[in-house]
Amino acid sequence: MVKPQKPPSGRTNLASCIVATVFLIFLVIIVLIVYFTVFKPQDPKISVNTVQLPSFSVGNNTVSFTFSQYVSVRNPNRAVFSHYDSSIQLLYSGSQVGFMFIPAGKIEAGRTQYMAATFAVQSVPLAPPNEASAATMPITTTTMGPIGVPGGFGGTNNGNRIGPTMEIESRMEMGGRIRVLHFFTHHVKAKSGCRVTIAVTDGSVLGFHC
Repeated sequence: MVKPQKPPSGRTNLASCIVATVFLIFLVIIVLIVYFTVFKPQDPKISVNTVQLPSFSVGNNTVSFTFSQYVSVRNPNRAVFSHYDSSIQLLYSGSQVGFMFIPAGKIEAGRTQYMAATFAVQSVPLAPPNEASAATMPITTTTMGPIGVPGGFGGTNNGNRIGPTMEIESRMEMGGRIRVLHFFTHHVKAKSGCRVTIAVTDGSVLGFHC
C-alpha cells in the first residue's frame, strides 16, 4: 500500500523563496557591474579640425561672410549613438549671427564620423575699434591648420603687421541617446566651443582655439 506524500512544509517554501531571491539579487549585481564597467555610456567627443571663410566682404562698416567648420565626432561607446537634437551657433560681439540645425543621424559604436557645416552670414555690423583691433602677436600653425592665437587677436606673418582683426565664436551641441543591451536608454550630449580670429582686411583665418 502506497503512502500519500506529505505536502511541502512552510519551511521548505521559505527556503526556496530565499534561494530564488538571493539568485535574483546576485544576477542584478552582475548585470550592474557589466553595465558600469563595459557598457557604461559616455558622451561623444567633438574635435574641430578646420575653420574656413570661403567668402568675405566688408562695406559700409558691416561684414558679410560664409562660415565653414569641419569637425570629427567620435562615439566611444559600445552601442550606436543616435543624434537628433544638434545644432551649430555662431556669435560675434556677444550676439548670435548664424545658426544651423544638424540633420539627425547615427554613429556606429567606436567609430568616428566627419561632419561639415557651412552657412552664410549677412551684413553684420563691425564691432567698435576696441573690439576689432590691430595686433602683432605671432601665429602658430600645424599641418592640420592654424591653432589658437594668444589673447584672441590678430598676428604677424614673418614679423609683418596683419592689421585689424575680428573674433567670432562657434558653439556646437550634439544631443542624442545610447541604447545599451537593447534595454537601457541613456541620453548623452556633447559640446564644443571655438574662438576664431579673422583678419578684417581679407577674411583670412589667423587661428582658432577650442
